[in-house]
Amino acid sequence: MNTIPSEQKDELYYRLKWLMFGRVVFTSLLLGSMTILQLSERPAQKDNPLLILYGLISGIFLLSFFYTLLLNRVKRELYFAYLQIGIDTLIVTLIIIVTGGFSSIFSFLYLVVIIYSSMLLYRNGSMIMAAFCSIQYGLMVDFEYYGLLKPFVIDSGISTISYPWTQVIYKVLITMIACFAVAFLSSLLAEQARKTKKELMEMEEHVKRVEKMAAAGELGAGLAHEIKNPLASLAGSIQILREEITYDSKHDRLMKIVLREADRLSSLVNNFLLFAKPPAGKIEPIELEKALSEIIELFEKGESCSSRITIKKITIPNIWIGMDTEQFRQILWNLLLNSAEAIHGVGNIEIKMYPLKNKYVGIDISDDGCGMTRETMASIFDPFFTTKPSGTGLGLSIVHRILESYDNWLNVESEVNKGTTFTLKLRRIDPPT
Repeated sequence: MNTIPSEQKDELYYRLKWLMFGRVVFTSLLLGSMTILQLSERPAQKDNPLLILYGLISGIFLLSFFYTLLLNRVKRELYFAYLQIGIDTLIVTLIIIVTGGFSSIFSFLYLVVIIYSSMLLYRNGSMIMAAFCSIQYGLMVDFEYYGLLKPFVIDSGISTISYPWTQVIYKVLITMIACFAVAFLSSLLAEQARKTKKELMEMEEHVKRVEKMAAAGELGAGLAHEIKNPLASLAGSIQILREEITYDSKHDRLMKIVLREADRLSSLVNNFLLFAKPPAGKIEPIELEKALSEIIELFEKGESCSSRITIKKITIPNIWIGMDTEQFRQILWNLLLNSAEAIHGVGNIEIKMYPLKNKYVGIDISDDGCGMTRETMASIFDPFFTTKPSGTGLGLSIVHRILESYDNWLNVESEVNKGTTFTLKLRRIDPPT
């Protein structure tokens, strides 16, 4: 409960500010209504319940002031949210006691607290607050029924003693059921809203990324072709000179350097062309479980993995996709290589396959490596961006472009010092007959 992703912490911080603002607005409305109620009475009359309500309202204003001071200083916003909402339930209980106890009309405020707790704390938190409200209301009614608590009554209300015990139990049960029902429904809506917001943000990021890559690809494709032709002529000329001129160790060493760097530059241009315009592969049905197992088995034997990394996989049988076999192997190998290079020393990589709606399948490739900052995550799919001392920065760009050509998606989530998860979203096909 004390560990949440940074983006959720920012969202929680934002919602806490709105909660404090809403609490001040509600308290101001309550203060105004109490003032109007008192002014409508005879001037000489002084009601203790109203005076106590004024004290409660002053206490809420004071609490809101302290919450504002503490908000920018607390490091665990989730605990702070639980504390605020827990105190709100106690304040609601006091308001109910002051306004008539069992006969008070303000018991609905419990539901208001539960609703906004679901927006901040989601299902677990709202269920906890529903239980907290139910316990408080049940204890209050029990104490009042047995004469241990005498609530204030602003208007001439009726004590719980005047009701039969069956009616008292019925109202308590209805209130408790209402608390948990509202907690369940409001948290369900809050979870769906959060999931929809996340999907929309991912879609927006995907569209922006695709547009940026398309622009870079169109610009770079022509430039790469213009570089490739004179580069090939240069390398060929050097090779002819090397064969025809009299051998000289110094000259030969220099020409070897030129040829080596020309080959490296040619390889870089070829990779950039692959990013700019991935070749149309031969689409074949691929059984994911089998393909994953084969690629993982080969990767485990390579130098990047050797004996320092443990790979765990969770797969589903009889899931098929349509893609070029070599391109799929290139995609998965590149992602596994990135995960392995992010792990310094001994670590773990987990590959998890799961079905998605609309005939898609998801593959999560998670590592417990060094992780990435938000700034790095925003740029890892850009061509020539790399955090490695030796690398072209085209690997993930090429992977993304190949996936996009098949109407598939690639997303990434990461936290510094906790690891990274690449998520593949692949379109499923029916098994071949």
